Amino acid sequence: MTKQRTIAKQVTLTGVGLHTGENVTMKFVPATENYGFAFKRVDLEGEPIIEADANYVVNTQRGTNLEKRGVKIQTSEHVLAALVGMEIDNVLIELDAPEPPIMDGSSKFFVEAIEKAGIVEQKADREEYVVKEVITYKDEASGSDITLIPSEHYEITTMVDFGTKVLGTQNATLKKIADFKKEIADARTFSFLHELEMLLENGLIKGGDLNNAIVYVDKEISTSTMKKLEKAFNKKKLSVKPNGILDNLTLHQPNEAARHKLLDVIGDLALAGTRIKGKVIANKPGHYVNTQFAKKLSKIIKLEKRNKVPKFDLNEAPLMDVTQIMKMLPHRPPFLLVDKIMELSDSHVVGVKNVTMNEPFFVGHFPGAPVMPGVLQVEAMAQTGGILVLNTVPDPENYLTFFMKIDNVKFKQQVVPGDTLIFKCDLISPIRRGICHMQAYAYANGKLVSEAELMAQIVKTKQED
Repeated sequence: MTKQRTIAKQVTLTGVGLHTGENVTMKFVPATENYGFAFKRVDLEGEPIIEADANYVVNTQRGTNLEKRGVKIQTSEHVLAALVGMEIDNVLIELDAPEPPIMDGSSKFFVEAIEKAGIVEQKADREEYVVKEVITYKDEASGSDITLIPSEHYEITTMVDFGTKVLGTQNATLKKIADFKKEIADARTFSFLHELEMLLENGLIKGGDLNNAIVYVDKEISTSTMKKLEKAFNKKKLSVKPNGILDNLTLHQPNEAARHKLLDVIGDLALAGTRIKGKVIANKPGHYVNTQFAKKLSKIIKLEKRNKVPKFDLNEAPLMDVTQIMKMLPHRPPFLLVDKIMELSDSHVVGVKNVTMNEPFFVGHFPGAPVMPGVLQVEAMAQTGGILVLNTVPDPENYLTFFMKIDNVKFKQQVVPGDTLIFKCDLISPIRRGICHMQAYAYANGKLVSEAELMAQIVKTKQED
């Protein structure tokens, strides 16, 4: 499997925010495995962090804007597109203002910064959502729609039609993400004259100039409007060129607008939180439809992840049998609640318990209709996770594992005699100082029966001779 990647060292960019006009210092900072992307507002008290998550999208006017507990990040898409396009998995983005610098309106300078920082491979495998069936979302109001279909790799096609003569129908396609730098990264943001007039009148675009936005002139410009534009862009003289673009800016490609829309799709779909193995077909994409699709995809991925039962051959010898488990765990019958360990890595563990009618807890827990207590399912998941954390020390027999926190516990199905429980625990963050933070699932009969977010710590109880 492909390994996760982060940057080798911190790198800094400076510029202005497109909508705020504020000077911005932005830093890409290396992050640990399974961290993903997140923004940190270093200009605010406590330096709050906002994860790049579709559920934090609050506004899509003139960009994709995130908000968490009152803290905002504006126009996140160009930065996220650069990270995905450079096949980075884990990075913290530090900002001393509400939005990243607009630079030239593309992802080009962010890509260059990532290259300057260098890219390093991490130990953990990259998680990838493999598309197996068609997923669609349509915005009836705008007629925009996005479709995701199976493919051997991540590819994107965008089709745009703004109903104007100056910018007709355009298409753009990215066959493989490795071509992002060459094909898409330098595609700049654009605006129509009628939009620009409204933005300027309402003070909504303070950091713009003719070097970071293509302006398509879709209506006749009056002398008074031209003077306003010259003042706004700090230019002595502006003109409309034969190709319908304001001033003398030269397009990088004839379909630069469609390529930039493709760039936006990549950045917005990064908010789904998982790499995609499939083909995206976006018709008249915009930040609203993009982020709504990202939310839908995120829900589908989380549901499938929860319901994805680990598969293995019960006839094969386990990685650890109950005798070996007892050498690591201090628990003993009747409170030892895991019989086998089938898989064990640095970041996950899979265990098994065969539930029989002879379990002592069935004597007093609904004896007429025996059901395994939910709290014992959580305890069994914790014991399985205990193997994961105890595996990090050379003398596990000298440690005890204690709960620190249990969150988001859910019980989905009853567990009854005859069921075979499968437990899967995945690290949420790396183990530090013996503290293990993990997401745990329990399955039986091909279904998710319970889940919980667990935090535990191992504590040494014996001194070595």
